[in-house]
Amino acid sequence: MTRDPKLCVHTITTKPWPIEVAMDKYAAAGIGGITVWRQALEGRNIAQVGDDLRARNLEIVSLCRGGFFPNKTSEGRAEAIEENRRAIREAAELGAPLVVLVCGAVPGQSLAESRRQIADGIAAVLPLAEELNVRLAIEPLHPMYADDRSAINTMASANAVCDELEHPLVGLAVDAYHVWWDPDLAAQIALTGEKNRLFAFHLCDWLTPTTDLLNDRGLMGEGCIDLKGMRALVEAAGFTGFHEVEIFSNRWWSADQDEFLARIQQAYFELG
Repeated sequence: MTRDPKLCVHTITTKPWPIEVAMDKYAAAGIGGITVWRQALEGRNIAQVGDDLRARNLEIVSLCRGGFFPNKTSEGRAEAIEENRRAIREAAELGAPLVVLVCGAVPGQSLAESRRQIADGIAAVLPLAEELNVRLAIEPLHPMYADDRSAINTMASANAVCDELEHPLVGLAVDAYHVWWDPDLAAQIALTGEKNRLFAFHLCDWLTPTTDLLNDRGLMGEGCIDLKGMRALVEAAGFTGFHEVEIFSNRWWSADQDEFLARIQQAYFELG
């Protein structure tokens, strides 16, 4: 089968497959890249997994995920920083050049305070990221998650953290599911590209109606997102990296995963 040089699949997308199966299936399908979710590494020799992925000509695009920095207690914030240091070390051991950050939020704590704690948390782990040469991609999440998953809900708010930290290892992951609705999307993607912060591009679709705010994402083309238009925007901004398929879906996880992977490839080709 023809290799898809820009197509990357997240291990969470084919969640029923352990990573040993996923790597064989992705490689056999000719997929070019893989983003590894940390739970897929549990109980495994991380360096060996990295070697096994490279032996199958799968480029390791990123490790998911770090983040969740905010906490109402100093002890909780310190624990989050240590957990993110572990994620950075795991990325280096795996051979992943990037850790994606889902930044976190705390119910009952102001978004402004959570954002301050996010910036402080990223600053605290930057020395280790520098030492190990691992980039950190802030992923803005849809506002429906502002209560407990992320206080960073627009590309503008993510860029504000980048402006504050002003570090070449800190940038953005643009996930279509989370930012498609933003009226400033085109301008923010262009700005992110100008500042060399466009680190990752994630693909899936928004179903109407949606039955679950976390686990009912659609395969590209099933929903209402202008994915072709968004792809054109990131490419016009200078992005030349992988197009990462990240689909949380109880419906697709319950389906035959071989058929699902074939559908992913077909949907990706149809994006043009």
